[in-house]
Amino acid sequence: MGGLWTDTYKLKTWLQVEIAVCEAQAELGYIPADAVETIKAKANFDPARVLEIEQEVRHDVIAFLTNVNEYVGDAGRYIHLGMTSSDVLDTGLALQMVASVDLLLAETENLIQAIRWQAQQHRETVMIGRSHGIHAEPITFGFKLAGWLAEMLRNRDRLVQVRQSVAVGKISGAVGTYANIEPRVEALTCQKLGLEPDTASTQVVSRDRHAEYVQVLALVAASLERFSVEIRNLQRSDVLEVEEFFAKGQKGSSAMPHKRNPIRSERISGLARVIRGYAVAALENVALWHERDISHSSVERMMLPDCSATLHFMLVEMTELVKTLQVYPENMTRNLNRYGGVVFSQRVLLALVDKGLSREEAYRIVQSNAHSAWNHEGGNFRALIEADPTVQAHLSAAEIEDCFAAQHHLRHLDDVYQRLNI
Repeated sequence: MGGLWTDTYKLKTWLQVEIAVCEAQAELGYIPADAVETIKAKANFDPARVLEIEQEVRHDVIAFLTNVNEYVGDAGRYIHLGMTSSDVLDTGLALQMVASVDLLLAETENLIQAIRWQAQQHRETVMIGRSHGIHAEPITFGFKLAGWLAEMLRNRDRLVQVRQSVAVGKISGAVGTYANIEPRVEALTCQKLGLEPDTASTQVVSRDRHAEYVQVLALVAASLERFSVEIRNLQRSDVLEVEEFFAKGQKGSSAMPHKRNPIRSERISGLARVIRGYAVAALENVALWHERDISHSSVERMMLPDCSATLHFMLVEMTELVKTLQVYPENMTRNLNRYGGVVFSQRVLLALVDKGLSREEAYRIVQSNAHSAWNHEGGNFRALIEADPTVQAHLSAAEIEDCFAAQHHLRHLDDVYQRLNI
């Protein structure tokens, strides 16, 4: 990914654009075909020389064209005919963004497969579901991962869509009116480059497309942060239901030898903040003066490489994290059964209502017993329920037993798994 955002690769895309325009011009009879062959055979650039020229002319595209003409010679007079700098800059930038999305899609697919594999391993691994950070009702770890998988599938769709949004070029000249170059040249050029002509460019491609690119990347990063925050919470010492892989020889703290910290998850959380910050800058780039200014350019030189490379790294990190994640079903069972199955309170409530008690009365009975067990050493909700006279009068031992069956909560999860091919 880093290679796609070097000065050398950027200049390579500029040369691709200039050559494609020359080919289109020749096909339409505007420049000699033999001149295009000469350009294609000789055209080259030296990044260091381009910078040297730019120091004098203070214009990056002029410096680039000057250097290319040093290689091409007389045929170079047909390069850049009727074009403006933004034709090269924006069309070349589109090629960089498209190539970046392709890499992001490849890593997204790797993460999707890693999540699906872990979910398949833990389809039946029962754990406690939590809301507000508090024990709620049973789920499975596979079901938790199913939510991650569904989200990453949506993110894949978003990346596919944004690839189409940014795969747009413009060869329409100053202020976009085609005054000195034909729309047919633009159409042919974009076809050669695998792009679509912009519908109505000004002197630049409108920056809502670039803002969409950064916002999609920020949204994918937000998903990765959601997963990483969950891992961090589940790795807490007092929970310890999952844990990042800890390599032989790895050390967690310079002071405390016992430490095994969720450093990858924390890294992902931090990097997501960086990409979110750029989303604001991308939105502010949309409002340019009239047909163009270059206030967006300085931002994009930092923002687009950083966002693309950062998200690529985050995807690689998360994929490895998920693949090697240590899962502890015994700790999940221990946490689920704290305070004697208090998390099955709704099942007891509904059973009592089904036997004819009002919901208010049933709720009072169940809550009283639940709170007597909650956060008390040796608290046992099930034992209290079994000993409650009102419960005994309405529910048999078998019916109480059924209230504490975790499988009741999991019986429809196959529907979700089938939707996701888990």
